[in-house]
Amino acid sequence: MSQYDYDLFVIGAGSGGVRAARMSAGFGARVGVCEDMRVGGTCVMRGCVPKKLLVYGAHFHEEIEDAQAYGWSVDARSATIDWPRLIAKKDAELHRLEGVYHSILSNAGVELINGRGTLVDAHTIDVAGKTITADKILIATGGWPSMPKIPGIEHVITSNEALDIKDLPQRMIIVGGGYIAVEFAGVFNGAGVEVTEIIRAPNILRGFDEDVRNHLRTEMEKKGISIRTETVVDSIAKTANGYTVTANGGEALETDLVMYATGRTPKTENLGLENLGIELDRARAIVVDDHYQTSVDNIYAIGDVTNRVNLTPVALAEGMALANKLFNNTPRSVDYDFIPSAVFSHPPIGSVGFTEDQAREKGPIDVYVSTFKPMKHTLSGRDEKGLMKLIVEQKTDRVIGLHLVGPDTPEIAQGFAVAMKAGATKAHFDSTVGIHPTAAEELVTMREKTR
Repeated sequence: MSQYDYDLFVIGAGSGGVRAARMSAGFGARVGVCEDMRVGGTCVMRGCVPKKLLVYGAHFHEEIEDAQAYGWSVDARSATIDWPRLIAKKDAELHRLEGVYHSILSNAGVELINGRGTLVDAHTIDVAGKTITADKILIATGGWPSMPKIPGIEHVITSNEALDIKDLPQRMIIVGGGYIAVEFAGVFNGAGVEVTEIIRAPNILRGFDEDVRNHLRTEMEKKGISIRTETVVDSIAKTANGYTVTANGGEALETDLVMYATGRTPKTENLGLENLGIELDRARAIVVDDHYQTSVDNIYAIGDVTNRVNLTPVALAEGMALANKLFNNTPRSVDYDFIPSAVFSHPPIGSVGFTEDQAREKGPIDVYVSTFKPMKHTLSGRDEKGLMKLIVEQKTDRVIGLHLVGPDTPEIAQGFAVAMKAGATKAHFDSTVGIHPTAAEELVTMREKTR
């Protein structure tokens, strides 16, 4: 009989923590997990899933407009969104998904304990006053929105609250230029809100390919989103009619709602990490080795709390890898090369591999870029263009970067990610027969180098 209550105890029941717990239990381990919020974590409850449901809902205004060009008798001018109804439908789906996650844990034999977990020592966790012991401990607490300390910051909402607002404002300011900011700008703009996006930098989506950044910004501005670059917010004040945002040392902007999407930080506060000497980096993320082990031998960490590749599928893969290492005697690490990603902006982005700037640092490359009007808009007349870009390593002919903007591009990127993971070359792309007429065929018909 083990001297501990569990072989593995997981702090955090998000995507990564649930996957690690379920897999470990499947290998015969005695597993417990604690969570002080809703089971499912950021992605399911406060991120990817509810956000994409709102993205779908907000995009219908364009579908209604475009339908007229295809013979449908629809008066787009009179179409309105019942936002509270959409939020209620979203909430019902989250309730269903949370039940699924509870069932996943229960069916796997994992014990779920409600409450915040705090480390007492290397083998002891306090969960809401209950003392629990475990041979191994996994920290999978994820991240949390971060905001600057400026006057009036208490008046703003983050992406957490943006998913739950019951009534749409007429005007809205979104501060931030990352993927969360541009996604919510598209959602609220699509729902009829007058959106202004404020960013410090010269352009949106720092870290993405330059052609993608420029293309998406142009398309967002066509849709009526005002993007104010190189603008710094100094303070926010509540007024009788809403809020005043003061920027750049004195300019006053009036709005009905202010949302901050200026980044996320690892959720490492008040976990007892310092008491055990668990190493944190400058961003207060938990430092781990290639097998997710912290500076304390029996304590591990995965997912956004390590601040490496903050994507839900990566946390899932890390959870599987750790469970296999600890309880299935098959140690392996996740391969972080050519991880596909998406931004569910309006229009969306799909991306795999290196940006052009990153690729040039590695050696000579060839670049292929195509911009075009999607076939759907030849009849609708909508002024929206798609972008497709390939980056090819000259010495190997391997495709090392793929960047897309336009309808369905996340779905397209997922398929091509498999080919790129397998080492596909430009010659492989060129020899592949395209499906006509599709947007994706552009990727296998690009012959002329752009640069």
